[in-house]
Amino acid sequence: MREPVAEFLGVMLLIIFGNGVNCQVVLSSNPGVAAAQRGDYFSINVGWGIGTAMGVWISAGISGGHINPAVTLALATFRGFPWKKVPGYLIAQVLGGFTGAAIVYGNYFHAINVFEGGVGVRTQATAGLFATYASDYLTNVSCFFSEFLGTAVLMLVVLALSDKKNCPPPAGLTPLVLCFLVLGIGASLGMQTAYAINPARDFGPRLLTAAAGYGTMVWNYRK
Repeated sequence: MREPVAEFLGVMLLIIFGNGVNCQVVLSSNPGVAAAQRGDYFSINVGWGIGTAMGVWISAGISGGHINPAVTLALATFRGFPWKKVPGYLIAQVLGGFTGAAIVYGNYFHAINVFEGGVGVRTQATAGLFATYASDYLTNVSCFFSEFLGTAVLMLVVLALSDKKNCPPPAGLTPLVLCFLVLGIGASLGMQTAYAINPARDFGPRLLTAAAGYGTMVWNYRK
């Protein structure tokens, strides 16, 4: 169980940083929450980059620090990662995403009430603090392409980092490289679909919002 638990903790930490910075930046824009906004879009990119680094740092020595179902599946397909381990990794990653989002939701619960304008009011205005929602002007095909592009860039670098014939970073510094990678993807490609590039990063928190009273909107908002 050590490897799935490490993946669970890694994703949980990723989401605590990522959903946490989303909440801090957006919720603080309401004068009832904070006197001045705490951060901007670049702050969000930095938070997700640091969350990625911390999540990988605490799990890499035990599980390899995948913290992303897309990475697990790619490594099983192209790098010989055992397929028998894949289901356990995927379940642990989604549960980590759910738990991390639940912790952040509990931390910012009162600020969400103020932002939404009432206790228990829950709309897409704050659902997007946890899961990803694409811009209205995008078609479904464009949404897919934007996420495919971001994920492809992510996997290109991840596979290069694990290629000993290429130019791997010094021992222990892979998480730092991934921090800059996610920061760059967010700063360059993140505007339109909020750059999930990680099914557990989106699905786990989306399950949390469904359980927390956001309703079926979290599943069918583009219909």
